[in-house]
Amino acid sequence: MSLAPPPGAFDLDSQTLRVIGAIAEYGSITRAATVLGYSQPAVSQQLKRVEARLGMPLVTRAGRGIRLTDAGEVVARHAVAVIGALDAAAGELSDLSGLRSGRVRLAAFPSASSTIVPRLIRRMGAAHEGVRFTYVEAEPPEAVAAVRDGESDLAIAFHYPGDRDDPFQAGAEGLTVQTLGRDEILVLAPEEHPVVQAAASAGGDTGTSAGRVDLAALRGENWIAGCPRCRGHLLASCARSGFAPAIGFETDNVVAVMSMVASGLGVALLPALALTASPLPAGVVALPTTGDDHRMLVAVTRPGADHIPAVGETLRLLLESDPRA
Repeated sequence: MSLAPPPGAFDLDSQTLRVIGAIAEYGSITRAATVLGYSQPAVSQQLKRVEARLGMPLVTRAGRGIRLTDAGEVVARHAVAVIGALDAAAGELSDLSGLRSGRVRLAAFPSASSTIVPRLIRRMGAAHEGVRFTYVEAEPPEAVAAVRDGESDLAIAFHYPGDRDDPFQAGAEGLTVQTLGRDEILVLAPEEHPVVQAAASAGGDTGTSAGRVDLAALRGENWIAGCPRCRGHLLASCARSGFAPAIGFETDNVVAVMSMVASGLGVALLPALALTASPLPAGVVALPTTGDDHRMLVAVTRPGADHIPAVGETLRLLLESDPRA
């Protein structure tokens, strides 16, 4: 359907439609003006301008009153449907503006699925129950691509500022990126591991994050790697510590990583957010690194998306909350 008017079409504005519709309903310019909140002279002038533009009269005298001409009847007949549609659109826009309706398409990485995302949707639902959400779980490259392609309104992602090969910056170029917070990267190892004991004696009790682990002290260990991005970060972190890790197992399943560490199959690096979603099993300790290893949690949108009421409010709640809480 073409949105352009047909050649030679008459231009009818919504005010004209309302005036003619009211005259048709009440049979009087004076009564129509009162109902619409205009003065009688203002409505008469409006009619004269429209009739001059159309080149034909819309009303004519009939005794002491007026009646619509054939042209006026045509306008009045269509005014009901057009004004109804315009009022419906105005009502929907009002609902959107007032967050009584709206939709937010959200994408986020796996460990956010059981932490950040449900809390965010719950808070939005409590404050604005008319806003609907759709959610797709995706690793940062795919989530950011979905925002770029217009398939998602908001992506919750992460990037590793210390990794030169992290593709995030290139993938998010031209999009709006806002920082949500810092997510510590922790070493997982059995509680009785000598490195854990050394860190504990230097900085605190086992089972706490008081002590820190030097990755170089784990160069001879068997490593458990996670998702491709996490595996890349493991390689980069170990490289900065002067060694290449011997990776014996690979799995995207955080619980499986923890279980393997608990079974003594190796050590691993995991972000603190993943441990929030899945508590550590008995006998496993998570400690920060001496290299202050971390990743940054970010929100990614298209430029100007914050002006869409539902998306802007979701983003505001996301930015003001602690993603690790």
